[in-house]
Amino acid sequence: MTSSADGTAELAHATVAGALPVIAIVGPTGSGKSDLAIDLALTLGGECINADSMQFYRGMDIGTAKITAEEMREVPHHMLDILDVTEEASVAVFQQQVRQRIAEIQGRGRYPIVVGGSGLYVRAALDVLEFPDTDPAVRAALEDELKAKGPGVLHARLLQVDPESAARVKDDRRLVRALEVYQVTGRPFSSFMPTRQYVQPSLQIGLNGDRAQLHERLHERVVLMEKAGLLAEVETLEARGLRQGKTASRAIGYREFLRLLDAERGQLPQGEKYTVEEAIDDTVTATRQFARRQITWFSADPRVTWLDWSDAEKADRAIEAIRQFEATSPAQSN
Repeated sequence: MTSSADGTAELAHATVAGALPVIAIVGPTGSGKSDLAIDLALTLGGECINADSMQFYRGMDIGTAKITAEEMREVPHHMLDILDVTEEASVAVFQQQVRQRIAEIQGRGRYPIVVGGSGLYVRAALDVLEFPDTDPAVRAALEDELKAKGPGVLHARLLQVDPESAARVKDDRRLVRALEVYQVTGRPFSSFMPTRQYVQPSLQIGLNGDRAQLHERLHERVVLMEKAGLLAEVETLEARGLRQGKTASRAIGYREFLRLLDAERGQLPQGEKYTVEEAIDDTVTATRQFARRQITWFSADPRVTWLDWSDAEKADRAIEAIRQFEATSPAQSN
């Protein structure tokens, strides 16, 4: 399922005139996005929409720091627990679903509050962003050719039809995808690159702060995850097919604790060991690296209004930014 340019236009036109703007709370993992989103929802009258791709998965609760029913404080939340661990997350499908949720929330006269750190998913919710069609048969044929002939042949072909993408691709998966898009659509993959244009009035509020403090918070969080039973959660999900899930099995914390399970069962290559402490350390390192990539992604977007996560008045400052946006946005007078 994909989103076309026409579909994007229809969604934009379907927005009720004078509807409340979309608010997005973005930033690195561990920065307090969920808490701020709930504070805003309670104050303004809003509903939260998850844009963390790993929180789509049922049962992936501890390792994703998924918000609990108690922590929601009766604020409605959407797009949580919508996939089994064997299913592959699709940003194109998410775009269609999330825009429907946004329209429904606006129709109730409430603020849609998108919250999450998966940058592409946030952009799919907010921006004019077209996703090209897919064809499993075409992809499978290209993957078979890749195995038989190597990436050089495919890269040479991509260079002929889409030199811009050929200069950008860094791995075989993206190489296959770029060629798939060209074969299916007749357009170069590079022609689908997004621009920073909101599909309807939106305001992004980002949380950032002291990097050393963030690193310490992330370490403490992973330690607490282990104590809360992350290994048992991973073992339960393994029985549901976690290892077979293309997306879920790569989630930070889950891949490390799957390896820990293998170690405890004596299933690692001969002579290899892997301890709980190593699983924690590797998860912390991967989480910090992910947080760094998130900061880089969102910092590149000049539209984000940044707040310090340690500011006790950040909720008030966020509300002030929202009110100012509403007062100055031309679309609000429609």
